[in-house]
Amino acid sequence: MKRLVAPSILSADFNYLGKDIEMINQSEADYIHFDVMDGVFVPNISFGVPVIKHVKKIARKPLDVHLMIVNPDHFIEPFAEAGASILTVHYEACTHLNRTVQLIKSFGIKASVCLNPHTPVAALEDIIHDLDMVLLMSVNPGFGGQKFIENTYKKVRQLRGMIDVAGTECLIEVDGGVNYKTGKRLFEAGANVLVAGSFVFGAENPSEVISGLKQL
Repeated sequence: MKRLVAPSILSADFNYLGKDIEMINQSEADYIHFDVMDGVFVPNISFGVPVIKHVKKIARKPLDVHLMIVNPDHFIEPFAEAGASILTVHYEACTHLNRTVQLIKSFGIKASVCLNPHTPVAALEDIIHDLDMVLLMSVNPGFGGQKFIENTYKKVRQLRGMIDVAGTECLIEVDGGVNYKTGKRLFEAGANVLVAGSFVFGAENPSEVISGLKQL
């Protein structure tokens, strides 16, 4: 089973963003994760299309873009054109989720759906065949450095069962409170991709931490 790591640049040092992107380029990381926040869907504002467009010029890893925004359909084309390889929308923000997923795929990129901690994985049962990835939030979205929600392990196991029954290649990504301890249990439960922000960029040797997560 794939075990991938996606450092989240929300926790990077934006005074030296190019340096941090180059560190990820040189590391064993699989993706570069972006948390796009609008201050409406979540109580914070981060960055948008211009940042992703500039990072794309120097990045040598696929860009994993998580839209924590309302009305995501309005922004799928700009983010796809900016260089996103994977585009994640929130189940809770999409009135017509199937249409949104098909819109993402129409730009030739991978489609992913995120579930907030309170949303059951069963909500995706009728669309799991169309997804390339599901992102499970293991904290409430909007801020970094939060405590991991223990119920996430159960949700990962439930989602892994659903994917296995469906017979798809859909990946399971988890974001929030990831460290060596939680990461190991998440991989064991059936997760494929760990998003890590403060645990990576707060370390003395971020590249070594990425490597450590890969080897769990």
